[in-house]
Amino acid sequence: MKHGILMHEPTDDVGVAVRDLKNGEEVGAVTLEGQPVGTVKMVNDVPLGHKVAMKDIAAGKDVIKYNRVIGAASQAAPRGSHVHTHNLKTKRWKV
Repeated sequence: MKHGILMHEPTDDVGVAVRDLKNGEEVGAVTLEGQPVGTVKMVNDVPLGHKVAMKDIAAGKDVIKYNRVIGAASQAAPRGSHVHTHNLKTKRWKV
Protein backbone atom coordinates (compact mmCIF):
# COMPACT_ATOMS: atom_id res chain seq x y z
CA MET A 1 0.00 0.00 0.00
CA LYS A 2 1.35 3.43 -0.92
CA HIS A 3 1.23 6.02 1.80
CA GLY A 4 -1.05 9.03 1.54
CA ILE A 5 -0.40 10.69 4.90
CA LEU A 6 2.82 12.28 6.12
CA MET A 7 3.44 12.70 9.85
CA HIS A 8 6.11 14.82 11.51
CA GLU A 9 6.22 12.57 14.60
CA PRO A 10 4.70 9.09 15.00
CA THR A 11 2.92 10.23 18.18
CA ASP A 12 1.21 13.27 16.56
CA ASP A 13 -2.60 13.42 16.63
CA VAL A 14 -2.77 14.50 12.98
CA GLY A 15 -0.93 13.88 9.73
CA VAL A 16 -1.03 15.71 6.38
CA ALA A 17 -2.66 14.34 3.24
CA VAL A 18 -0.05 14.15 0.45
CA ARG A 19 -2.79 13.57 -2.13
CA ASP A 20 -6.58 13.83 -2.19
CA LEU A 21 -7.96 11.12 0.12
CA LYS A 22 -11.41 9.56 -0.30
CA ASN A 23 -14.00 8.49 2.26
CA GLY A 24 -13.73 4.73 2.89
CA GLU A 25 -10.16 4.46 1.57
CA GLU A 26 -7.54 2.67 3.70
CA VAL A 27 -4.46 4.93 3.70
CA GLY A 28 -0.92 4.34 4.94
CA ALA A 29 0.99 6.93 6.97
CA VAL A 30 4.75 7.48 7.22
CA THR A 31 7.02 9.92 9.05
CA LEU A 32 9.23 12.44 7.26
CA GLU A 33 12.02 9.85 7.53
CA GLY A 34 9.85 7.21 5.82
CA GLN A 35 9.09 5.21 8.99
CA PRO A 36 5.70 3.47 8.65
CA VAL A 37 3.20 4.65 11.26
CA GLY A 38 0.25 2.46 10.27
CA THR A 39 -2.95 2.81 8.31
CA VAL A 40 -6.19 4.66 8.83
CA LYS A 41 -9.60 4.23 7.17
CA MET A 42 -10.87 7.58 5.95
CA VAL A 43 -14.28 8.68 7.23
CA ASN A 44 -14.32 11.89 5.13
CA ASP A 45 -12.79 13.10 1.91
CA VAL A 46 -9.64 15.07 2.79
CA PRO A 47 -8.01 17.30 0.19
CA LEU A 48 -4.27 17.46 -0.48
CA GLY A 49 -2.44 19.43 2.21
CA HIS A 50 -5.16 19.17 4.86
CA LYS A 51 -4.90 17.38 8.19
CA VAL A 52 -6.19 13.87 9.00
CA ALA A 53 -7.00 12.68 12.53
CA MET A 54 -4.71 9.73 13.23
CA LYS A 55 -6.53 8.92 16.48
CA ASP A 56 -9.87 9.88 17.99
CA ILE A 57 -9.69 13.50 19.15
CA ALA A 58 -12.20 14.59 21.79
CA ALA A 59 -13.80 18.04 21.76
CA GLY A 60 -11.69 20.43 23.83
CA LYS A 61 -8.51 18.33 23.56
CA ASP A 62 -5.23 19.93 22.57
CA VAL A 63 -4.22 18.73 19.09
CA ILE A 64 -0.59 17.75 18.55
CA LYS A 65 1.37 18.17 15.29
CA TYR A 66 5.17 18.60 15.04
CA ASN A 67 5.13 17.17 18.60
CA ARG A 68 3.61 20.53 19.66
CA VAL A 69 0.13 21.84 20.42
CA ILE A 70 -1.29 23.48 17.28
CA GLY A 71 -4.74 24.25 18.71
CA ALA A 72 -7.72 22.68 20.42
CA ALA A 73 -10.50 20.58 18.94
CA SER A 74 -13.66 22.69 18.82
CA GLN A 75 -15.60 19.50 18.16
CA ALA A 76 -14.74 15.80 18.20
CA ALA A 77 -12.75 14.45 15.26
CA PRO A 78 -12.83 10.65 14.91
CA ARG A 79 -9.83 8.74 13.56
CA GLY A 80 -9.70 9.12 9.77
CA SER A 81 -11.60 12.41 9.67
CA HIS A 82 -10.74 15.78 8.15
CA VAL A 83 -9.21 18.21 10.67
CA HIS A 84 -9.40 21.85 9.60
CA THR A 85 -10.91 25.18 10.65
CA HIS A 86 -14.36 23.62 11.15
CA ASN A 87 -13.14 21.51 14.10
CA LEU A 88 -9.77 22.98 15.13
CA LYS A 89 -9.23 26.41 16.67
CA THR A 90 -5.93 28.08 17.42
CA LYS A 91 -4.96 28.82 21.00
CA ARG A 92 -2.25 31.27 19.99
CA TRP A 93 -4.24 34.46 20.46
CA LYS A 94 -6.69 33.20 23.07
CA VAL A 95 -7.07 35.73 25.87
